[in-house]
Amino acid sequence: MRHRRVDALIKSPTIILSLFRRTLSSSSYNSPSKIHQQPRINNYNPSFDDTILNLCHQNRLKEAVNLLDRVKHPSATTYSTLVQSCLQHRALEEGKRVHSHIKDSNFIPGFVISNRLINMYLKCGSLGDAQKVFDEMPERDTCSWNTLINGYARVGKLELARKVFDEMPNRDGFSWTAIISCYVKHGRSKEALDLFRTMRSGVMQNNMFTLSSVVAAVAAIPSLLSGKEIHGHIVRMGLDVDSAFWTALSDMYAKCGNLDEARHIFDRIVDRDVVTWTAIVDRYFGDGRWNEGFVLLSEMVRSGIKPNEFTFAGVLNACAHQTLENVGKQTHGHMIRTGFNPDSYAATALVHMYSKCGNVRSARKAFEAVSKPDVATWTSLIAGCAQNGQAEEALKLFELMLQSGTQPDHVTFVSVLSACTHTGLVETGIKYFRSIKDVHGLTPTVEHYSCLIDLLSRAGRFTEAEDYINKMPMKPDKFLWASLLGGCRIHKNVELAERAAEALFKIEPENAATYTTLANIYATTGRWVEVAKVRKMMDDRGVVKPPGMSWVEIKRRVHQFLVGDTSHPSYDQIHGFLKEVSKKMREEGYIPDTNFVLHDVEEEQKEHDLSHHSEKLAVAFAIISTPQGTPIKVYKNLRTCVDCHTAIKFISRITERKIIVRDSNRFHCFEDGNCSCNDYW
Repeated sequence: MRHRRVDALIKSPTIILSLFRRTLSSSSYNSPSKIHQQPRINNYNPSFDDTILNLCHQNRLKEAVNLLDRVKHPSATTYSTLVQSCLQHRALEEGKRVHSHIKDSNFIPGFVISNRLINMYLKCGSLGDAQKVFDEMPERDTCSWNTLINGYARVGKLELARKVFDEMPNRDGFSWTAIISCYVKHGRSKEALDLFRTMRSGVMQNNMFTLSSVVAAVAAIPSLLSGKEIHGHIVRMGLDVDSAFWTALSDMYAKCGNLDEARHIFDRIVDRDVVTWTAIVDRYFGDGRWNEGFVLLSEMVRSGIKPNEFTFAGVLNACAHQTLENVGKQTHGHMIRTGFNPDSYAATALVHMYSKCGNVRSARKAFEAVSKPDVATWTSLIAGCAQNGQAEEALKLFELMLQSGTQPDHVTFVSVLSACTHTGLVETGIKYFRSIKDVHGLTPTVEHYSCLIDLLSRAGRFTEAEDYINKMPMKPDKFLWASLLGGCRIHKNVELAERAAEALFKIEPENAATYTTLANIYATTGRWVEVAKVRKMMDDRGVVKPPGMSWVEIKRRVHQFLVGDTSHPSYDQIHGFLKEVSKKMREEGYIPDTNFVLHDVEEEQKEHDLSHHSEKLAVAFAIISTPQGTPIKVYKNLRTCVDCHTAIKFISRITERKIIVRDSNRFHCFEDGNCSCNDYW
């Protein structure tokens, strides 16, 4: 999450082009001597001219243009003001009438009026007329060329902008800035850097705006070597740049993977405002250095800098990623005390945070406080409901969103299709998938196809899934193949699982999840030789399965558990509780599911291994550490196993507790022996 000013620097074409446009009416191009390049006509009528000028100043453009027909030879000032008003109001029809009047009156416009006509046509989207004015000019100044370059760049006509740039007889700093920022804006950062190097090799001096574009180009690639090159150039030239630019340079280093250098530059900035602080805190969160990010945030508050909506949004997203609901609640409270705008960017982050932490009720309250939710806010709540086992509510919200007139985007449909997947609504999911293109005019992405394959394969409809894969217009990615592999695990489709796994081995041979899932499928069918081959393949390729880890927050302290963990100070009590509750579970019909234990060992050993899975340890510790009836919330880094899912259902009924488990895939809300996923996950 970033502050608008940081965005303006990092995506510098926006600010640079706006600055450039302001120069079109600046004193260097708009001096009185240049406006009045034609002698005043003898029959000049000051009363009509003054009336037209007054109407323009009152934003009564149509009346001013209508009055123009009664003036045979207006002054240059009148023409200039009228064209500028047409430009400001994007009034193409009125602009053409003024231009026609100029031609009919045999008035020969100077640079300023001609340049304004070019700019007016460009701003109104009439590129052909702009080019025609440019071509008909007997003389052109640098502003004429720059205006045309800027106009083509703004609408994405990169090749035309470059053609005009190459034909320029003389270029100034704005010329270079316009074309370089144009390349950056359209994702051609390498070419932007090449242009900058060409500029440096000539006599043209750098300016801060050009350098801002170049910094943005380096950050977009990203290229640490090029970043150091630009940084060194600034130091050698002794250029006078402000704290905002140093903030952008710091952020560039962070994007290039050198957060320590970014911090070094940050520490040297004297005038650090909320923008500067928010940028560096965001970078620490983005790099996964959460603790350091929160420490920096505390330093920011202690320094007297008041957080803004973008600071809050960054913190809330960090809380969502780390499932730190208590910190998120404290942040929410601070936002309320400081009087934040409920329609701000932070409001969507608040909905997202509560959803990711499994608190759909608070997410819904945060959503309802937004007077005009946009597509991102709607999507956050829809996704939250889908992930928290409230798929029907997610689909109702989607329909309400459509009724409100808010148009869904690609991300919205990922959430909608996921909701269908989590509840097995196959036909509904297919209907929504088809509506992406047929109803909403969007092009389905590979993410949408992945959701559809997940939906079909979970339902065992593999023929249809393969048919969609064969007909999809893009190459399947790792998520699609993983979805298919997951469906094969549910239905024990070994043959198709092997094909999906083979595709995944080629795409990401280092991902242990593929090997583990394939081995699980072999294990459930008793094919222990193949299990051993998969394990050997992992050893030969140096692939290590990440250990299952679960954590729970008790009294503002996070307790982590690994599979088979005996290091926790309360392990004896945890083990005693699990032993006791296991007896009650068996009395009620619980049978350990040892199918997914990847060792050909005795059943007793398999059951022992299952009893020490990390989520069971975390659940047990939470129960013995909290009062009776207190809801429990546990988080896990991997997908919860079938046996743990079954066991926690029994535990929820025996202990009369509401137990929420968020694994890597979704939330499971266990209550009175049932789960919100209805055993479909």
